[in-house]
Amino acid sequence: MAFVDPNYLFPADPSVRTVARELYDAVGGLPIISPHGHTDPRWYAENAPFPDPAQLLIVPDHYIFRMLFSQGHRLEDFGVPTLDGTPVETDGRRIWRRFAKSYYLFRGTPTRAWLDYTLQTLFGLAEPLTPDNADGQYDRIAECLASEAFRPRALYERFNIEAIATTDGALDDLGSHEAIRASGWRGRVLPTYRPDAVVDPDFEGFAENLDRLGEVAGTDTGTWSGYLEAHRRRRAAFRALGATATDHGHPTADTANLGAAEASRLFDRVRAGRAEPGERALFRAQMLTEMARMSAEDGMVMQIHPGSLRNHSAPMFARFGRDKGFDIPTRTDYVRALQPLLDAVGTDPAATVVVFTLDETSYARELAPLAGVYPALRLGPAWWFHDSPEGMRRFREATTETAGFYNTVGFNDDTRAFPSIPARHDVARRVDCTFLARLVTEHRLREDEAHELAHDLAYGLAKKAYRL
Repeated sequence: MAFVDPNYLFPADPSVRTVARELYDAVGGLPIISPHGHTDPRWYAENAPFPDPAQLLIVPDHYIFRMLFSQGHRLEDFGVPTLDGTPVETDGRRIWRRFAKSYYLFRGTPTRAWLDYTLQTLFGLAEPLTPDNADGQYDRIAECLASEAFRPRALYERFNIEAIATTDGALDDLGSHEAIRASGWRGRVLPTYRPDAVVDPDFEGFAENLDRLGEVAGTDTGTWSGYLEAHRRRRAAFRALGATATDHGHPTADTANLGAAEASRLFDRVRAGRAEPGERALFRAQMLTEMARMSAEDGMVMQIHPGSLRNHSAPMFARFGRDKGFDIPTRTDYVRALQPLLDAVGTDPAATVVVFTLDETSYARELAPLAGVYPALRLGPAWWFHDSPEGMRRFREATTETAGFYNTVGFNDDTRAFPSIPARHDVARRVDCTFLARLVTEHRLREDEAHELAHDLAYGLAKKAYRL
């Protein structure tokens, strides 16, 4: 018995639903390209069993515990580790029971859709999670996780993943990626260069991070030229292990295009810890442009994720650290902010810059017109707070008329909970097929064109944009 309806997310209008269903049936089973996963490369390197249902599905997922915290629950009760080592709940069954009692909080949310899909299609459960069946579902999932068929590599293959990119800091040793390669396993798990800790002067331990960058890159980061060379060497090390992209999470989309002498002086102030707030912001802006130039040089696709006021709650950041649900969207300017970067690489055919946003108001007004004219610029749809059916629909409606489909890069699942990857791609494919079906029934798109687009949106655009 299924509790996820086969027609979920398809339109109520029978004529549109029929077309959407035909489009989806042709692309629903395509391989998954996951170019921005936050999954842990150690999973694939070690291929060890996942610990328990709670550690797999609840503890790593900030979509889940931010909602729980908003309703008065403590993160400690759901196993979220503290920075100071204060004890937290470690009994997976207790965490699962608590979660089941609060599952109703997720009604109507994408989290609920992803979890229901996962519980049914991956673990074979026949009814939604409730407090009454929590123990039985926990036992069923735990039994599955104990089997070889639910090891990370087996799930990778079961999910029909063709390539997945992890997110790795500039200082990571990449040992897990080396182990994956040495193992002979044919799964394609690629690192992504994320240098936030060594380009943001406000990042904790920034000065020490620069010292460490010099050590791992084998160059002197005490000078501007040495610092840039360290980035080039680290990027090369990532590329040697298959990386095709970089990723940059900045507070704003501000970019700068300073001359070499001015940039060097700014770096000296930042390196010495003497930079004022405005100078630190200028340094971040300059580094986005420097990273874009390097992308044009080495072919790595550059992703920019601006517009999040990260760690909004100082007490929660101090207690639990980053990525605990307190990264909040802000209004973001792109037209003026990106102009220096686009002056540098915007018309360079060797550059690809994928811009994401948390500010939906910028879609039609700024991002679609920019991507609709600059060859280097592409739009990444549905990220984070808008990784939802409604968010995906709004993205298509706001950007297609100006940027078209082919200045976007397909779907980007941005997840930390590995089992939700197929669910997220399924949602995206259903939403895109529904959007295309509407265009067909309104006689704005031929059906053969819709089938071609459905394939591109589900698979082809991401593979091409990320050079996979």
